[in-house]
Amino acid sequence: MVLPGRSAHSTSSYDWSASRLGDPHQWPQALRLAADVMFNTPLPLLLVWGRDMTVLFNEAYGALAGPAYGRVPGGSVPPVMPPPLAAGGDALERAWSGEPASAPDRTLVFAGSGGGRYDLYFTPLRGESDAVSGVLCALAPAAPATEDAGADASGPLRILVVEDNVDSQYLVCEMLRAFGHEAEGVGHPDDALARLAAGPYDVLFTDVSLPGMSGVELARQAVARAPAMRVIFASGYGDTLLRHVEFPYLSLQKPYELDQLQQALDKVAHPLPAHT
Repeated sequence: MVLPGRSAHSTSSYDWSASRLGDPHQWPQALRLAADVMFNTPLPLLLVWGRDMTVLFNEAYGALAGPAYGRVPGGSVPPVMPPPLAAGGDALERAWSGEPASAPDRTLVFAGSGGGRYDLYFTPLRGESDAVSGVLCALAPAAPATEDAGADASGPLRILVVEDNVDSQYLVCEMLRAFGHEAEGVGHPDDALARLAAGPYDVLFTDVSLPGMSGVELARQAVARAPAMRVIFASGYGDTLLRHVEFPYLSLQKPYELDQLQQALDKVAHPLPAHT
């Protein structure tokens, strides 16, 4: 949120009290300087601070990313890898090693604008010890393509998303719709069971950790009612809680990348073999 009467040209233009980074006066000098430059730049920019992927962004990027990112401009670890960081993974890693890098002509899918093709530029940010403490990512529209890539031949899937974090639920649903699928979201397993009883879904996309009932038990009941149901789990704990699942499933480790999500959807568009 931009504070009343202030223009968004520095870290002090925002209230960071609810963010992961807290009071900007306590930020490392390199982070505050880079953030001030980012907020005063009209091009879409992302700033990744620390290997735990704390992400900040400016208003130009927020307009692309959509309302799920529209509170304080970052200061948290996102539930889904931001599209530029996912699409430019190799270049991002080179920047972490201290080398400025680029990832030209990448197709990005955003919840807010649908998507487009961008050239990505990654700049390492060095802290007081001269070690790379963060990476700044700039987006520039790519040159027009001579022809569009062929459309996905597979039909849309009807997907129920179960995620108790409202922002994450909104973001995942918007991403799935941007991929061309039908997506509905709920935050509680009881609501999910009611939706599943009311109409058919092709895919249950559920967080493993939910209030009142685990995502595993929810999926177990869903598959018992509809054996053709395909299941994708999202978890911040790896596959530890999925060791004894007796039905076919796919799992994504949070934060997952958009191409991982799309690959999972491509796999569940066909009957799944038993998970081993």
